[in-house]
Amino acid sequence: MTALKARVVEVVRETADAHSLVLEPAEGDRDRFAYRPGQFLTVRVPAEDGWAARCYSLCSSPLTDDRLKVTVKRVAGGLGSNWICDNVTAGDVLEVLRPAGTFTPASLDEDLLLVAGGSGITPVMSILKSCLAGGTGKVALLYANRDEKSVIFAAELRELTERHPDRLTVVHLLESVQGLPTPAVLRSLAAPYTGRQAFVCGPEIFMDLVTGTFTDLGVRVHVERFFSLENDPFEEPEDPPEDTGDAGEVEVEMDGETRTVPWAKSERLLDALLRAGVDAPFSCREGNCSACACIRLEGEVTLDANTVLDEQDLADGLILACQARPVTDRLKITYDG
Repeated sequence: MTALKARVVEVVRETADAHSLVLEPAEGDRDRFAYRPGQFLTVRVPAEDGWAARCYSLCSSPLTDDRLKVTVKRVAGGLGSNWICDNVTAGDVLEVLRPAGTFTPASLDEDLLLVAGGSGITPVMSILKSCLAGGTGKVALLYANRDEKSVIFAAELRELTERHPDRLTVVHLLESVQGLPTPAVLRSLAAPYTGRQAFVCGPEIFMDLVTGTFTDLGVRVHVERFFSLENDPFEEPEDPPEDTGDAGEVEVEMDGETRTVPWAKSERLLDALLRAGVDAPFSCREGNCSACACIRLEGEVTLDANTVLDEQDLADGLILACQARPVTDRLKITYDG
């Protein structure tokens, strides 16, 4: 079974419509909760016709926080956010998938430009705290909100700025004061940091604005996009269709270990790994979230769907295990890159 258990130790009310859940892994699952800055958890939530799943970023840092923490902002009509904000209390046990996602810097020692809108601060906060605690680079944060009361982690950001005045710069953009962000404003604010990679998370329209503006400035932008999942990824994979060709194999590196498993040409890579007992990360199983991304070292695949990996990602060897089907008889991948 791929699902994990996490007990809610504390519920923190960050703002009027945003709650943080402090989580303690079940004793036997603790090692499987290892995560990188900027990753997220997939949480199983009740739905009218059974179960559904929603993704929530970790705002905690693996370098500074003993427990995991996710922040959930209430969304009008949101299935998961409203259930969590209205019902989840300390002592509850949640069913989750292991932390996943590629919205994480390759190094904590490089200078970064972080951009967040509203609750998009959640994974950005994890990256920011990790860089300050475990890296040597400088961090600039541009944070957009409706008004001052909407600023999640306001006190923590002030404290971090005071503690790291030479390494952390925080600029708040408040719609109530400056109006909605414009390309001209974003270009002006980003100008001192155009040599840095940018990590952007927030509402879709905000991310599109930032991405377009920064790309014109020559800045490489990484974005974190979440979609409502159509299916329940917690369900066990179905048996593969009968394979009419010669079965291949995949060599997989994960957590410092290497093993080889069979892979039918009619089967997607993630299903083959899970069936063989490989604890591969995943979330949506629809090609929309990058949680299952791994690096192709040898061999070739085709992807049934891909809405998250750009041309540079593909050139770097990233593939989506939940959508990959084999072209060659043998494939070698790693999750440790």
